[in-house]
Amino acid sequence: MGTAILIGVGAVVLLLLILTIANYNKLVKLRTKTEEAFSTMDVYLVKRWELIPKLVDVVKAYAAHEKETIRKVTELRAREYGSLSEPDKLKLNTDLTKGLGQILAVSEGYPELKSSENFLQLSRDLFQVEDEIAQSRKYYNGCVRMFNTKVETFPGNLFAGMFGFRSKPMFEATELQRTDVGVKM
Repeated sequence: MGTAILIGVGAVVLLLLILTIANYNKLVKLRTKTEEAFSTMDVYLVKRWELIPKLVDVVKAYAAHEKETIRKVTELRAREYGSLSEPDKLKLNTDLTKGLGQILAVSEGYPELKSSENFLQLSRDLFQVEDEIAQSRKYYNGCVRMFNTKVETFPGNLFAGMFGFRSKPMFEATELQRTDVGVKM
């Protein structure tokens, strides 16, 4: 009788250990996939980050009285990108997207700017990078969705809490990004 209880307790402990290991490993895999997705998106965000000063310089030359719009984007761009946390990078890039939309909208009032070869090439580069960012956002958000689902649903939430896993933020569009700014090239 005592041996049967001991075997039963041992089986339950072994089952709990296997369940814990399996859930921990699943959480680690999902977190790693989410981090990889963010890194992929971050590559494109950095590409855009590097295009911004060139675009601002070209616009400055033609649209000197649009100083406020240019100043906002320049101030955002002056931040030290590499030292920002993931949520801070997401917020900064949301703000930059808004500012870039305004700069591109400003170009509509300047025919000489719109016909400038530098501006046209930078605009093409920026639109290509924006498309790459959009694709990588989808992948990142898909990975975050899977991770957050595991972290927030039973029994994953028990193990996530036990091992310190927390939900991650989605990369969301701003209201401005949801509207067409009407930029034509």
